[in-house]
Amino acid sequence: MGAGAGTGSKLRWAAADSWTMTRRELAHWARRPVQVVVGLVFPVMMLLMFSYLIGGGQGVDGDFKAYLVPGMLTMTMAFGLESTMLSVTQDLGKGVIDRFRSMPMTSGAVLVGRSVADMMQSAVGLAVMIAVGYAVGWRWHGGLASFLGAAGLLLLLRFAMLWIGIHLAMVAGKPELVQAVQILVWPVSFFSNAIASPASMPAWLGAIVEWNPMSATATAVRGLFGNPGADGDSWAAVHAELLAVAWPVALTAVFFPLAVKRFRDLSR
Repeated sequence: MGAGAGTGSKLRWAAADSWTMTRRELAHWARRPVQVVVGLVFPVMMLLMFSYLIGGGQGVDGDFKAYLVPGMLTMTMAFGLESTMLSVTQDLGKGVIDRFRSMPMTSGAVLVGRSVADMMQSAVGLAVMIAVGYAVGWRWHGGLASFLGAAGLLLLLRFAMLWIGIHLAMVAGKPELVQAVQILVWPVSFFSNAIASPASMPAWLGAIVEWNPMSATATAVRGLFGNPGADGDSWAAVHAELLAVAWPVALTAVFFPLAVKRFRDLSR
């Protein structure tokens, strides 16, 4: 009974500490409105640019916007990690995290608070992108369950990308190195089926693209939204929904403990 009560008390304190750190991160939004707006506007500009200026749709049958919007929603889950990484490195550089460690606070609450705030911002950004997609003529087909399932897969991918970013930020240690790490997001994003079908690519490149975690999410989301796929008949394309869950879970299982371990090692 006592052990159970002790465990429950620790969980309550951990949740309270994490929420305190979450509110701290949310309070930063009010002090950095330009950064928040830029983070929301940038993916919208990308969507409009590919939709109206650049065009595309190689290997896609039907309306390209129906193919593009789910792909851009997937790419959006990789964008904006730089602000999270910069926040982590700035806290490290200013000694803020060292001060938090001196307080009677649950270990890891800083990272959990950072991740919760990021996920909340990502949900807002996703809602904005869906609204813009609807405004430019994109439509989803199916019930509420399919819509929520697609949104869940997108946020699951974001959660995995977030912990990769947090770990790399602590490895980098300095804000100026974060920008170099952030560049890696671009090839991962564009070597996917977000804006073009693998069928339009050389066979070797198409095979790599189909196994990209972002391609799995994009294909699965298109299926749940009832949008055209044209993503081939390979094992990865046929089992996209399975991979859209397996990839983020596997990445989180690797990088979450690495991030926590790195955070603990910083105090030694």
